[in-house]
Amino acid sequence: MPFSARRDPWGSPPWNISFTPQRHKLPAHVDFAVIGGGFTGLAAATWLRILAPDNSVAVFEAARIGAGASGRTGGMVLAETAAGNQPGLGDVLAGFRAILEKMRVRCDLELSGAWEIARQPSSGQAGHTQSPVAWNDSGILRVVNEVPGGTLDPGKLVTGLARAAQRHGAQIHENHRVQNVSWSATPELHLTTSRGAAQKISAAKILFASNALSLPQSGLADMHPRLTLAVLTRPISEKALAAIGLAERKPFYTVDFPYLWGRVRTDLSIVWGAGLVQSPDADDLERVDITAEDSAAAFDRLENRICHLHPELERIKFARRWGGPILFRDSWKPVFDWHPQSVATGFGGTSRGATGRASNVTSHDVSRNAIVLGAYAGHGVALSSYLGTWAAEVLLGRRKLPQWSALDT
Repeated sequence: MPFSARRDPWGSPPWNISFTPQRHKLPAHVDFAVIGGGFTGLAAATWLRILAPDNSVAVFEAARIGAGASGRTGGMVLAETAAGNQPGLGDVLAGFRAILEKMRVRCDLELSGAWEIARQPSSGQAGHTQSPVAWNDSGILRVVNEVPGGTLDPGKLVTGLARAAQRHGAQIHENHRVQNVSWSATPELHLTTSRGAAQKISAAKILFASNALSLPQSGLADMHPRLTLAVLTRPISEKALAAIGLAERKPFYTVDFPYLWGRVRTDLSIVWGAGLVQSPDADDLERVDITAEDSAAAFDRLENRICHLHPELERIKFARRWGGPILFRDSWKPVFDWHPQSVATGFGGTSRGATGRASNVTSHDVSRNAIVLGAYAGHGVALSSYLGTWAAEVLLGRRKLPQWSALDT
């Protein structure tokens, strides 16, 4: 299905999400509530049902599944966090591939590597002489390193994860926005539908598969939401592709500024993306219209920049413009922690800090009932599903949270 009309001001990405969830009456209670119908939430919901099929799982998406960052990404697959590898993170790409195989998801995954490009090599990086790329962009851009990574079709990934979640018995409720949570030993979610109807549901455990549009509810008030821009060219010839140095079809991104990233699609069209171009707060982000004067001028600058990278691109035609939300924090590490209000005693729901530490409370008194996961800073295509399944295992008591992803308190 196409994206909802609410997302039209952000433009239309070239990915198609072909899934409509089965209709379910909203239950009064679920064992696990997943807030967010993107890569993270759908992968976590599926994993919860695979590991604990006797427990009920429901996904609540404010709009349509994939309507946020997951369906609007460029589909570049990277192996680490935006802050690099982290202790205990493991092999993200191998884990991601295993998750897709377990869930029977087909999304045109290609892991042939990714190029880091720069205007001059930094210490320890390969020199410029063998670079297939030589673009004029505030200096000559060349390949300086190759890292593990690749590409996929984001629409097919959202579709495949949603089908897997539904096939394994998770309910998916689109157009159910979580407005707030009443915290207690058994939290209560307050939701509104697209028609404005108010509903409530209690949940034993909650996963906030958060994004740049849900900061107040997910406890990420100190994060930085932004909107990035991307454009799609019309297909070009193999000869032209070779001339600009992309015959190997490896995705690329700059390691210095001004930022630029991109990837070649199977039809030889090219996705190009810029850096962070908007800086509204979370409430304003949904109201950004890419056809407005300021945004349209930013797209014009991006397209003009692309046309001047190489003579072969001077007459290139553009087919689409769109934007997508991105969330990051100053450390560039993802957030993967207990919700600041989720640690409660069994005697009336006294709130604790995100670490779960509280004086005069013994360990058996404490119930952790909600996790916040997000802020991938553009590295979430593989990492989101990988950490989503990890979060499912934490909620089931089978695994611990990593040490490097705590919320700043």
